[in-house]
Amino acid sequence: MVSPSVVRCGETAFSLLRSPPPPQPSPSPSPSPSLASLSSLRSSASVTGSPPSPSRIHLGRSIERGGLHPKPPRKPFRPAIACSGDYASWNPAAESPARALRRVLELPGIHQGPACFDALSAKLVERAGFDYCFTSGFSISAARLGLPDTGLISYGEMVDQGQQITSAVSIPVIGDADNGYGNAMNVKRTVKGYIKAGFAGLLLEDQVSPKACGHTRDRKVVSREEAVMRIKAALDARKESGSDIVIIARTDSRQAISLGESLWRSRAFADAGADVLFIDALASKEEMKAFCEISPSVPKMANMLEGGGKTPILNPLELEEIGYKLVAYPLSLIGVSIRAMQDSLAAIKGGRIPPPGSMPSFEDMKEILGFNTYYEEEKRYATPTTSQLPSRGVSTEYSTSQRTQEDTEQRSQVLQAPIVEVINPTYYGTESSRGPFSGLWSRILRIKITGRDGLERLDLRIPAGLLDNITNIVPAIAGVNIKELLDDASAEVGGKLLLDFKDTMGDRIQIFLE
Repeated sequence: MVSPSVVRCGETAFSLLRSPPPPQPSPSPSPSPSLASLSSLRSSASVTGSPPSPSRIHLGRSIERGGLHPKPPRKPFRPAIACSGDYASWNPAAESPARALRRVLELPGIHQGPACFDALSAKLVERAGFDYCFTSGFSISAARLGLPDTGLISYGEMVDQGQQITSAVSIPVIGDADNGYGNAMNVKRTVKGYIKAGFAGLLLEDQVSPKACGHTRDRKVVSREEAVMRIKAALDARKESGSDIVIIARTDSRQAISLGESLWRSRAFADAGADVLFIDALASKEEMKAFCEISPSVPKMANMLEGGGKTPILNPLELEEIGYKLVAYPLSLIGVSIRAMQDSLAAIKGGRIPPPGSMPSFEDMKEILGFNTYYEEEKRYATPTTSQLPSRGVSTEYSTSQRTQEDTEQRSQVLQAPIVEVINPTYYGTESSRGPFSGLWSRILRIKITGRDGLERLDLRIPAGLLDNITNIVPAIAGVNIKELLDDASAEVGGKLLLDFKDTMGDRIQIFLE
């Protein structure tokens, strides 16, 4: 009897079939589901609106050193297991980061991990519903130093940034440990430092120093013996720390030497005891399949480098069919951040502010950063203000006299202050004596900005009387006598185009009187 279980990845929901293997002396892995069966289950789940009936999920094999072994009995999983967004609902609060990540590895399906570069981006990953995330050395070097990922960033800077990231989220974080920042003794220090920083796992590669980004040129790797020794040193550091941090062994030898060399090193890393294997910059789907066929008991990691890397970009279902367990997206967050900042700066330089749709509202930003949570918690520690109590050591008679004198001075200042008439914009529909432009208070100015790419940047309306606000919105029209234009058009009924020109950025600015 086949038991379905629903697995969600990001926004995509799809189903996996897991069936217990038939009784036999040596258990064999469950066959991979066909695309047709996955589609059928997905349709069934969408029609019923709820996951299938509960059933025991058999994960087939456990990951142990020395080969494949039947998985020991344990608590059954829930019938619906999500690779994204479901982790926090069942993870014990006291669980270590490493154990939390190992639970993710034990779940069926493939698990997506976007790469963050600071505490804010990590919080956004968690809020989006992912079960874990990576840190990207490329992105951290870019965000923290504004420099390329060419070995310029140090161990101290990486571990400091990592501590800020892990402290900001409750999901497990896999840290980019580069090449360990030196020899085997440096590797041990790096592993212990990453454990103290709160990482659940770390990536350790076999490049020389200074290292290079995995999809760039001029990469070189250390010898086979030194590469394996780095993994052994990392495992020793883990044991000495009493930790269970997940060690992901990465090799860059595919581009530095050959595919055959990268496969050999991956086998050696597995034999040494690495928890997850990763060959960076594989050049084809066939190479990815060959990688996943070695050391089948050890999970494999894929790197979907966005924007034009050497590895083909595949969707999660395709990656799972090949045999991958984890998939990283290293550049998405830093990439879109760079583009968004460039667009915003271009708008500001052109005399505008970023359009409302391109950024969250101030209220949304406060919610993301935790202002509301802070205010609620702050109430728990509120105390009466000391300013309401008389000062110690001062007589009541003196305090009363002092307050009376201060009150008299304040009343005197109020009487001497000039009377200022404040015009509330909500009254612009009435006709009252407000100077030669009184009739314009019932009219509306429409400000429209169309980008040079033909896309609408801004379209808003303000009361025609609030002329001082226009240059705050569109500084490019500073120096234009808007009042004179309004005076000429004040007697006209209906709308009129007051201004129509292109600014220095090539965007079209139009102002209408309605």
